[in-house]
Amino acid sequence: MRLVIQRVKEAQVCINGDETRSIGRGLMVLVGVEDADDLDDVHWLAQKTAQMRIFSDDQGKMNLSVGDIAGEILVISQFTLFAQTAKGNRPSFIRSARPEKAIPLYNHFVDTLRAAWGMQVQTGEFGADMDVTLVNHGPVTITIDSKNRE
Repeated sequence: MRLVIQRVKEAQVCINGDETRSIGRGLMVLVGVEDADDLDDVHWLAQKTAQMRIFSDDQGKMNLSVGDIAGEILVISQFTLFAQTAKGNRPSFIRSARPEKAIPLYNHFVDTLRAAWGMQVQTGEFGADMDVTLVNHGPVTITIDSKNRE
């Protein structure tokens, strides 16, 4: 699995031009699932997301997690995170997991953030046409891949 985590002042997603879900201060997380992913990847990334210290403390140092600041999380599925661009100008998404595999892992990631880590989580809708807006604070953007574990 691959995540793009952005520290935000606010973020929202408009789903199919109709329903809007939003958060205040917290994290906007793009989630990509590949065929090789399993529940171990989900649990490792949920822990990293919940415990990542990228919010400033009283001394201005990034020393607080999203839970420490009582922040919220907006999670959006993003199959394009596994785009392969080596050949030609049209990306290939062959590494991205098909919906029958990706949806349960995506949902388990969201459920783990909520249940195991007590996070307030809003989501997009898997496979829907979504417009995402955010105010990236810092800016702070972190990428994590569960296979590299860096």
